Amino acid sequence: MDANPATGECPGAVYLGDGRCRFLVWAPLAGQVNVRIVSPRERILNLKRQKRGYHRGVFEDIEPGSLYFYLLDKEKERPDPASRHQPEGVHGPSRVVDTGAYAWTDQCWPGPSRRDLALYELHVGTFTPEGTFDAVTAQLDELKALGINTLEIMPVAQFPGSRNWGYDGVYPYAVQHSYGGPEGLQRLVNACHGKGLAVILDVVYNHLGPEGNYLADFGPYFTNRYTGPWGAAVNFDGPGSDEVRRFFIQNALYWLTGFHLDGFRVDAVHAIKDFSARPFLEELNSAVHRRGERLGKRVYMLAESDLNDPRVILPPVMGGYGFDAQWTDDFHHALHTLLTGERDGYYHDFGGLRHLARAFGRGYVYTGQYSEYRQRRHGRSPRICPARQFVVFAQNHDQVGNRACGERLAALTSFDGLKLAACTVILSPFVPLIFMGEEYGETAPFQYFTSHPDPRLAAAVSKGRRQEFAAFGWEGAVPDPQDENTFLRSRLNYGLRSRHPNRVLYALYRQLLQLRRELPALADPDRENMEVLGLEPENVLFIRRWSGADQACLVLSFNRTGTAVTLPVPAGRWRKLLDTADERWLGKGSTTPTEFSSPGKMEVILEPETCVLFQKLKED
Repeated sequence: MDANPATGECPGAVYLGDGRCRFLVWAPLAGQVNVRIVSPRERILNLKRQKRGYHRGVFEDIEPGSLYFYLLDKEKERPDPASRHQPEGVHGPSRVVDTGAYAWTDQCWPGPSRRDLALYELHVGTFTPEGTFDAVTAQLDELKALGINTLEIMPVAQFPGSRNWGYDGVYPYAVQHSYGGPEGLQRLVNACHGKGLAVILDVVYNHLGPEGNYLADFGPYFTNRYTGPWGAAVNFDGPGSDEVRRFFIQNALYWLTGFHLDGFRVDAVHAIKDFSARPFLEELNSAVHRRGERLGKRVYMLAESDLNDPRVILPPVMGGYGFDAQWTDDFHHALHTLLTGERDGYYHDFGGLRHLARAFGRGYVYTGQYSEYRQRRHGRSPRICPARQFVVFAQNHDQVGNRACGERLAALTSFDGLKLAACTVILSPFVPLIFMGEEYGETAPFQYFTSHPDPRLAAAVSKGRRQEFAAFGWEGAVPDPQDENTFLRSRLNYGLRSRHPNRVLYALYRQLLQLRRELPALADPDRENMEVLGLEPENVLFIRRWSGADQACLVLSFNRTGTAVTLPVPAGRWRKLLDTADERWLGKGSTTPTEFSSPGKMEVILEPETCVLFQKLKED
């Protein structure tokens, strides 16, 4: 970025203290921009046009809480594209916010180390009955006790209405009013840091929602040269794109500085069309990491990408975008098909044990092979990328919520299957992600919900949702996203956590996360210290991991019946640390020994859908 004096500042209304407020907006399509203060005292303020279509002004007697619109060429009255708060919704006035007024108590918070990351994804509106940031705060002790150390919060940018996943946001800088607004988010982040929990925010830079999206009235934020699932693409490489990039990069820096966030999950980076020599994503990552260094804390950039392209997570010096890690759908699909038998839609490319073995060994399953579902070759090998650059999961908001009826894994597999899924994810060398409620087997669905005030848009969304699932052949009526009951059905039921058998599953998740932290062989994220063997006829995955002298063997059986198998356990004395077939975990009982000597192989009978973990004993 160049040193243009206007563009070095964060856009929007920035309170400077002592009743002074600075307004900055990029509006090259307007010859004149005024600020119309509507509360507490109505008046019109004139902004001065500057280079590249920026309009700027500093004014007295404007306190936090003041409401305003921008007036474009004395005709169009619009909210601020960089509004900090929209208390009256996406069409209402913007509110001046003093983000620097909050009394933080998280000084010297460094954030978790990369090798220790354990993520928990949640949606603020359905995580608690209240659906607010403050209500999430009340659950932090439970989350800490579970053993995770990072919350990954679905988007909170202001969206239409009060119910939404967050991917229809239209004000990237404004915190959703119904969740508690900017002050509520600051309280939550501060409380998380006080408990030793980091906070990563899901941000959407590949599109904005349709309702309340007035950016096109200000400037060329969008381009018709590319189209995506949501219409015109964001203009990241055409005329005016420097300023569009600044708008979104400054947004990320605003979250880091004003809300002390620990990083971002960047939604659908594969939907960002950008053919410039230095891509927006590379520039974004560089700016975020520099700001983290300046703030003296670790920050993490996670990408959602379905490209299976290691450039997403390679450093810029190697031609990459510089993300710290990416969500890995291949791992999920390989695991999901083994547990459920589903093969429709994109699951068609998966279903064999070899796919999960390949995911463990490479991070991606498809690294250049032909994909029947895509009808072309897909992916590229990420062989030089370490395991800590892949985020894996058995469930997440997409894989649950993008089902026709939003069924969770608890509705699709057995209790043994749920235990096996937990072991596969958490005891892998990758960064584990738990979707809210998964840890105790939540049965409430997570369905797609909206609350668009525009009736025509609401009808279009409902129709489009029904048409989306033709390729999967899922039966049953698709819930209407606009129906409030669709939202209410998606709320968590915490009462399950203390019931039988849910409390046993919850205890297993805690045990697994503890083993991951404390066992050196499991804590080591280096895939070079791992051997993966798929025993195809037995449908058993055998994984040996080591760190220094510490060795562990993980056995994952996806068979639906008891299985006799010969395991290549290295010679030496071994102790069993976990067996999900044990009665403690509501299994039918296990015949695998607690301690044994292996001459180099071990013959065992594994119970259906079970996980066994062995640790090699140190020699005297």
